[in-house]
Amino acid sequence: MSDRTTAESREELDGITILLHAGIMVLGILAWLTGEWAGDYKKLHHWGFAIHKHLGIGLAFFLLLRIGYGFVGPDAAKFSSWVPYSKERLSAVWEDLLTLVKLKLPDRPARQGLAGLVEAFGLAVFTWMAATGTYMYYSLTPGQKAGGAVHLVKELHEAAEGLIPVFLVIHIGAVILHALAGDHRWRKMVFLSE
Repeated sequence: MSDRTTAESREELDGITILLHAGIMVLGILAWLTGEWAGDYKKLHHWGFAIHKHLGIGLAFFLLLRIGYGFVGPDAAKFSSWVPYSKERLSAVWEDLLTLVKLKLPDRPARQGLAGLVEAFGLAVFTWMAATGTYMYYSLTPGQKAGGAVHLVKELHEAAEGLIPVFLVIHIGAVILHALAGDHRWRKMVFLSE
């Protein structure tokens, strides 16, 4: 990765973006890890469900802030600047994939090309989990089995749960590859100096 790209990437990482990333990262992983505990909602005493749902509501709060920031934040944080929805941006994703096939890292600013697709995928997965989880937070009655629409949403929530490790492997793998190549911006994302 060139010095130009690293310098551009550092400029894009404002404090609010870093704080929102940290909140999503911590609460998202904790909610995912406690997901297996949530099955005890059918019991009168449901500590696992209580822990999981409160972590999930915290995640939903940070995601709501991040989504809002994606519309009103600085240009680098706005979805219109990086989400690969246009022909040109999708072409950049394809170019990055071809670069990876050649065993090289793409040379793009943060959130552009494949990195933008991965980040958009992660936000979409966690937003889905937070939205369905929030619905269950307000709809599930502890001590009773879920039925009807609540049961359907619960099944959709659980089905999408498998996308979280896929995202984490891709995202963390990319961070590790970039760190091995000398790009240590990950340090800033966890409040360490570069």
